[in-house]
Amino acid sequence: MLVRERMSHPVITVYPETSMQEAVELMTREHVRRLPVVNKRGKLLGIVTENDVNRALPSDATTLSKWEMHELINKVKVQEIMTEQVVQIEEDTPIEEAARIMADCKISGLPVMRDGKLVGMITETDLFKIFLELFSARDKGVRITVEVPRGPGQIAKLSKVIHEKGGDILSMGTYLGESTDTGHIILKVEGVQKEDLISAIEPQVLRITDVRVIE
Repeated sequence: MLVRERMSHPVITVYPETSMQEAVELMTREHVRRLPVVNKRGKLLGIVTENDVNRALPSDATTLSKWEMHELINKVKVQEIMTEQVVQIEEDTPIEEAARIMADCKISGLPVMRDGKLVGMITETDLFKIFLELFSARDKGVRITVEVPRGPGQIAKLSKVIHEKGGDILSMGTYLGESTDTGHIILKVEGVQKEDLISAIEPQVLRITDVRVIE
C-alpha cells in the first residue's frame, strides 16, 4: 500500500497573507488540524497547525478585551506563525514508511508531493483507518495470538492447518516476542469455530497467548 492510495485530497490550503483568524475558522469548518501554506503558484512554503495557533494566542493572563484580542488575531498573518521547515514525502512512499517518519519526527501529518507539487496529506487519522483495515477490525471472526519460534515456515504451518479446518484468514500481523528467539503472530479467522481453531493451532506453536471471538 502506497501513500497515494490513502492520502486525503484535494488539500485544503492557505496563503501566507491569510490571517490567523481565517485559518482558525477554516480549520474549524473543515475539521482539520493543519493547513499547508502555499503561494499563488501552489508551491509549498510551510504548514500551520493548531499548535502554531495556540502558541501565537495571548495567554489567559492578558488584559486585552475580547474585541482587542479579536483585532490582534485578525492582524497576525499565517506566514508569521507557520512552520517553514516542513517534513514531506512523495506519493509513492510505502504507507509504513510514512508512519515511521511521523513517529520518528513526532508529527501527526505529512504533505504529499508529486513532481514538487502538493497533491495530498497523510495524517495519523488516515493511518488509524488503515490499521483497522489491515487487521479487519470491523469483521467478525476468531482473533488468535500465538507465540512461535523465530525462523522460516511458521506462517506457512499455521496457514496450512487453518485451511485444513476450512478457515479463511482475514488478517495477519507479526510483532517481536519477549526474546530474540521468539515472535508473535496475530490472526483473524472466519469459517471455523474457536475450539476447532485452538485444537488445530496449539500443536504448531509455543503457546497461545490470547484468543477471542469478535462478533
